[in-house]
Amino acid sequence: MKIDILTIFPEFFEPFLNTSKIKHAIQDGHVEIRCHQLRDYAVRKHGNIDDTPYGGGVGMLMQFPPFYEAIKSLKRVGTKVYLLSPQGKLFNQKAAQSLANETHIILLCGHYEGVDARVLALIDGEISIGDYVLTGGEIPAMIVTDAIVRLLPDVIHEQSSAEDSLSHGWLKYPQYTKPETYKGYTVPDILLSGHHENIAIWRKEASIKATLMKRKDLLKKIKMTDDEKKILENIKQQSK
Repeated sequence: MKIDILTIFPEFFEPFLNTSKIKHAIQDGHVEIRCHQLRDYAVRKHGNIDDTPYGGGVGMLMQFPPFYEAIKSLKRVGTKVYLLSPQGKLFNQKAAQSLANETHIILLCGHYEGVDARVLALIDGEISIGDYVLTGGEIPAMIVTDAIVRLLPDVIHEQSSAEDSLSHGWLKYPQYTKPETYKGYTVPDILLSGHHENIAIWRKEASIKATLMKRKDLLKKIKMTDDEKKILENIKQQSK
């Protein structure tokens, strides 16, 4: 997979691309990630890429020509182009899984007061990481890239990604590691029993309970099995 990131701050990504799983995924050839300086595609002198908005208003707006030239240069057959924007569709695990199936994506990082709206004619969509505004699209681009790369084959253990929070709509069950007891804080006995079937049942119930208690809003989006509905109702009754 290839990910091209268009930004006026490519140096912002250096620590990100040279750390942990992202670094290993690149080294092992699972993904190619390139950061491009938008100013290299400027059509004005001195690499200027911003100007005042038509019709007046505060701040500066990123110009259309540099984006046009960059996308024209980088795009190939099958490439998907996305603008990181607070006006975009909210990014979630399902979107990450969908993007992980692409072969080449380009992420556009806005800045200043935004970008010339003509850019929208050149993209496949806008992506938002939340209902708030940041100074630029660099951090959202990292978040999207990280979420995608960890889903690529062989980047992390397949079973681990399959059991992630939200991978099936539910939050993940609570997890524990050694020691069994520390200053009065203990691990649930069921996890020490060695009875894998009972542990699986406990984890399913704990996952559903965590979702109910922490992210009740997710329940409307999950296509529950009859068994999951029954577990959810039992938990609700017990909590009354």
